[in-house]
Amino acid sequence: MDLPRIYSDAPFGGVVKRALDVLIAPAALIVLAPVMLAVALAVKVQDGGPVLFVQRRVGRGGAEFKFLKYRTMVPDGAALLQRLMQDNPEIAREWRENQKLARDPRVTMIGGFLRRSSLDELPQLVNVVLGDMSIVGPRPMLPEQVEVYGPVYERYCQARPGITGLWQVSGRSETSFSRRSDLDQAYLQAWSIRRDLLLILRTFGAVLRQRGAC
Repeated sequence: MDLPRIYSDAPFGGVVKRALDVLIAPAALIVLAPVMLAVALAVKVQDGGPVLFVQRRVGRGGAEFKFLKYRTMVPDGAALLQRLMQDNPEIAREWRENQKLARDPRVTMIGGFLRRSSLDELPQLVNVVLGDMSIVGPRPMLPEQVEVYGPVYERYCQARPGITGLWQVSGRSETSFSRRSDLDQAYLQAWSIRRDLLLILRTFGAVLRQRGAC
């Protein structure tokens, strides 16, 4: 699928936003290294499958990048989703509207815990170091989600997608995909470094409450 490319002279947020990423992400990787190793071992021991889930996502300028997460689903999750949608119209409808399943049968036991605790997102700190993502920003979308994201796709492409953001502290899977697009745009329109810092603090509260996690 050929995605529309949107070019801008400078990354959204400029040097200040990138400086925040460069300060936080490497430090977090060092501090969280023991936790990340423990999670990797748990995922591997569970079923012998891959530790990481690597997926193409849409980043700044419409360019695709390799998005990293700890694997939380069975190894053949993509094929299983297709079978589920073919067999169950309600599942197909839910996926079309939300791009998520509230009760996803593909999620493993350990995967469920990682999602509720948001530990599955930790490898994205590597994406931040590489410059593919930011600590705070719009949630990175799948290439096939571009068509349903709406006419505000151009604004999305101005920024690096984030590990956390306004959507992540506003209900996550409790919200529709359309609502997610609206929240991304609200974030981009009112961005400031102060708001980024506040969203980082709000993320800790959302994780502790496990709000909207699935």
